[in-house]
Amino acid sequence: MTQAPDMPLEQQVLVDVEPDFRDDESSRDESRYVFRYTVTIHNHSKRSVQLLARHWRITQGSGKVQEVRGKGVVGQQPLIGPGQTFRYTSRAILDGPVGVMEGAYTCVDTASQRPFEVAIAPFRLAGPNQVH
Repeated sequence: MTQAPDMPLEQQVLVDVEPDFRDDESSRDESRYVFRYTVTIHNHSKRSVQLLARHWRITQGSGKVQEVRGKGVVGQQPLIGPGQTFRYTSRAILDGPVGVMEGAYTCVDTASQRPFEVAIAPFRLAGPNQVH
């Protein structure tokens, strides 16, 4: 991705998510479905940014919605330099085999101290053989 000088910083920080169903940690009898997800945050800007907080919205197949907010990710508030990436793995536990997660990161431009939001597009969590 090339930077456009007038492109907002929040459009130059991109998020990719790779979900993975964890059958070995899940229990259908207990309605416990564990998903691991690996997030890669790409800073395509010419500025350093720091991830300060996260907000996740988890919608279960049953329609139940859970909001998760907190400082940083996996105990860190990473500084991501120009052209760098930060990657981490976390997990979500659902009460059914299907769900959707989406959210946003609150970041700050370290030079100007201007906060901005980076959207995390919805991604599907689905156990094996789920067609919903």
